[in-house]
Amino acid sequence: MIQPADILNFVLIAIILFVSITLHEYSHGFVASKFGDSTPKASGRLTLNPLAHIDIFGTIILPILLIVLSSGKFSFGYAKPVPINPYHFKNPKRDILWVGLAGPAVNFIIALLLTVILKISNYSFIPEIIIEGILINLILAIFNLIPIPPLDGSRVISALLPYRFSYLYLRMGTIGSFVIILLIMAGFFRWFMLPVITSVLSLLNVKAAI
Repeated sequence: MIQPADILNFVLIAIILFVSITLHEYSHGFVASKFGDSTPKASGRLTLNPLAHIDIFGTIILPILLIVLSSGKFSFGYAKPVPINPYHFKNPKRDILWVGLAGPAVNFIIALLLTVILKISNYSFIPEIIIEGILINLILAIFNLIPIPPLDGSRVISALLPYRFSYLYLRMGTIGSFVIILLIMAGFFRWFMLPVITSVLSLLNVKAAI
């Protein structure tokens, strides 16, 4: 039987996930707009309204499925990527790097802020939810830094490649999506993500059962 505490836990994790994903995508659009690209604003994505960033599967179905399968202990998701046109940048090679780093950086900052709240919290029911929030944001940050198109890490790598190779590299987005799916099916979270997240949690001095 579902307990009220389980429902509350579900709702709080969902809120943290929605906020984290929204801020991640908004930061990409915000930085891109500062570098002269009007595409995010023109497409209605330069907003903090979560509805503008929702992907039916990645933002709703997948997180709910993971929460159910993990009995409310874990969730992960993603939003629709904010459209960016690097040809509007004054310095495309440099600016695309900062646009790519913006999303993961915001998630790392959220994880740090939640860590501070965790350390000063005196309420017994708060730590578990905050730890879930830290985990969600670390996963979002680290996973998105993987240099496989269309993830954010590919934008960072593209900034370091010659223009010709950079263009071809980013054009591999469709293939990259299949590669990511295959990696996840092959246990990518277990043999790569888990050790990295555990190391970061150790640096933050946060104890979490993962």
